[in-house]
Amino acid sequence: MELPIWFEVGSFVALGIILLIDLLLVVKRPHEPSMKEAGLWVAFYVALALVFAGAMFYFTGPEYGSQFVAGWVTEYSLSIDNLFVFIIIMARFSVPRKYQQEVLMVGIIIALVLRGIFIALGAVVIEQFSWIFYIFGAFLLWTAWKQATDSGEDEEEGAENPLVARLRRVLPMSEKFDGGKLRTTVNGKKVFTPMLIVFVTIGMTDLLFAVDSIPAIFGLTQSAFIVFTANIFALMGLRQLYFLLGGLMSRLIYLKHALSVILAFIGVKLVLHAMHVNELPFINNGHHIEWAPEIPTFVSLAVIIGTIVVAVVASLLSPAARQSKLDARLEEDAKKSLSEAE
Repeated sequence: MELPIWFEVGSFVALGIILLIDLLLVVKRPHEPSMKEAGLWVAFYVALALVFAGAMFYFTGPEYGSQFVAGWVTEYSLSIDNLFVFIIIMARFSVPRKYQQEVLMVGIIIALVLRGIFIALGAVVIEQFSWIFYIFGAFLLWTAWKQATDSGEDEEEGAENPLVARLRRVLPMSEKFDGGKLRTTVNGKKVFTPMLIVFVTIGMTDLLFAVDSIPAIFGLTQSAFIVFTANIFALMGLRQLYFLLGGLMSRLIYLKHALSVILAFIGVKLVLHAMHVNELPFINNGHHIEWAPEIPTFVSLAVIIGTIVVAVVASLLSPAARQSKLDARLEEDAKKSLSEAE
């Protein structure tokens, strides 16, 4: 079944309104949300995605519905992993927690724009060149290997990106933030605040995330509508999730490994699909490779959800995670004691 036009248009209008309201709330009342507030917003966005998935099943049947759920879960998982990088960026530049929501919202908007461009380009390329699946598959397998072997030490050490370092040298920059402003006045001169560097860093990070995530979801569906809506739902509520899971991220020690398994699985799925629709003359004389199996969407969905569940449970039960929880609690108690002393 094809998606009704009114359903596609209505979906984008509704999602656009929700994102606009979310943006206006951040602009009008910048603050650090409580755990309760963040939890309610995350629950709302997850429920909204599940309602949308139900509508997909109702209007288009189980195939497209399953493709959306698989794509959304994959993109959401990658987004959660990306939160760890956001936490590092916020800490590296000492962004006041009151204005971190604004930074995250700008990051989400940049991510939506970049992913929209990649989705449009990807859909056109896939339509014209079936061999692109070989490239997507190889890229995901390489990304999975890199994800599995990356210790994250470079990120934690806080090595500054060359472009960011150059901006610091070229642009007049204040030492301190001035709320959420990009420019401020110091000694009568207009200068940029460190917030500009934060936005540039977030934008560059979003670009890298888009390069990784778009081939992954195109391995699950070739519908540009499903790809884009899955990405929107994965990004919605991300800033609230940042505050909700800030202390939990260090305990999800096996999440990177789970994502590497998922990316490798999708990479294999893409290569098999490329073999099934093969048109390259130097592979099987340009004929389809009939023995190459097509992995059903429900199998992909089961592998993705099963891998994430196993990784989360194993992480939370591991001794390293329990030690991390204890360290976080001791650090929180120390900050509380210092605050009371002051």
